[in-house]
Amino acid sequence: MSIKQITRNVLLNPGPATTTDTVKFAQVIPDICPREKEFGDLMEYCATEITRFVGDPKDYATVFFGGSGTATVEAILSSVIPENGKILIIDNGAYGKRMCQITSAYKIDTLVFKSSSIEPIDLKNLEDAIRNEEGLTHLAMIHHETTTGLLNDISAIGELCATYKIQFIVDSMSGFAAIPVDMKSMNIDYLAASSNKNIQGMAGIGFAICSKTALEKTKEIAPRTLYLNLYAQYAYFEKTHQTRFTPPVQTFYALKQAILETMEESIEKRYERYSQSWETLLNGLEGLGLKYLIDKEYHSKIITSIIEPDTEKYDFNEMHDFFFEKGFTIYPGKVSNYDTFRISNIGQIDKRDIEAFLSVLETYLGKIDYR
Repeated sequence: MSIKQITRNVLLNPGPATTTDTVKFAQVIPDICPREKEFGDLMEYCATEITRFVGDPKDYATVFFGGSGTATVEAILSSVIPENGKILIIDNGAYGKRMCQITSAYKIDTLVFKSSSIEPIDLKNLEDAIRNEEGLTHLAMIHHETTTGLLNDISAIGELCATYKIQFIVDSMSGFAAIPVDMKSMNIDYLAASSNKNIQGMAGIGFAICSKTALEKTKEIAPRTLYLNLYAQYAYFEKTHQTRFTPPVQTFYALKQAILETMEESIEKRYERYSQSWETLLNGLEGLGLKYLIDKEYHSKIITSIIEPDTEKYDFNEMHDFFFEKGFTIYPGKVSNYDTFRISNIGQIDKRDIEAFLSVLETYLGKIDYR
């Protein structure tokens, strides 16, 4: 069988990311029923190795859902908070706000702690909010705020949760498999991520990495949802090595290959590669006279929100199309009080791709007379 050459697009959007051809081709397999033992073994392998990236599989378990990362966050939030529980959600960007929308939809008692989208969380104010609110059982936050590139200090907030005996939920969609995490030392009970960002797989699988101790305690919580019930999905997989509902079969084969490639590179080396690309990007932006939102000290080194050129000739959609024709995909901003566009340096790209992007950006800026 001849295999068509795959055009390589450089995705500078914050996921799905540019993938290797080996990850793409891993999906081309003989048709298989997902109830076969072979496929159950594949999912078990993926679950165990994903868990190992952040914790000991004896103490933590990965629970899969067919769906986007948001589906997984919704699964956690709707499944682990008891009827008489109360959650504090840190809202410092679009995805913290999305958590609030989820708990509102399920009518879960929620305290919203608002924080700047471009500056670190004020830990003293956060501790005061925790201390002054009776009945808090959980705290949820974003690890890396994808809208701006702000990296939140989950270690410090994990310590606060330990002090006040609050279970800790972290959405690490754009942090997992790049920024090293240790769930035990950071006191994280539930961590949400997906197959299509830093782990460099294909979109379609969300997963929750859970403390088994914490998860077992949710067994008696009355289900608020059928498909997204976290404990039911976990218990069924433990018993049968199957998901309750049809999983995205081919995507799991791609995920296994992505896991193998992550293991080969290592999370530390991957973050080093991402960091080199980020440094290349920032140096280029400064040379072109463009500014970005997040101070280097607080930056994730993964996604950069760039302030749009201040000229009437600038139009994001035109700029997007200009780049798209040349094999680069860029992404609009998502911060309401700043006019920005975003460049991500995740996926199977390196600083040479960023250098090529900067060259195209310089050409575009010349076309609109920006200086």
